[in-house]
Amino acid sequence: MEKVNITLAFDQEKLNALEFYLKKEKTTAQRRLEESLAQLYEQAVPAPVREYLDSRSAPPPRPRRPPKADAPKGTVVPAAQVKEGDDHGK
Repeated sequence: MEKVNITLAFDQEKLNALEFYLKKEKTTAQRRLEESLAQLYEQAVPAPVREYLDSRSAPPPRPRRPPKADAPKGTVVPAAQVKEGDDHGK
């Protein structure tokens, strides 16, 4: 699914203080807002609708390739691969 940006107005000093204390918890206001929005989505949107939206955004299954066949017996080896003077085990 395509992501969109949400813009909020919030007092700068309060945001600075919030970021300062959230940094101690090794998180950010952005991360906490994303988590809260995801939780709100799960609470407000019925499960069948969420499942439908998830199924629409999932990539389609890729078709499987057939297994490669082994080279047939009696395969001709190019001359460049045969060493000069090689008796092939004779």
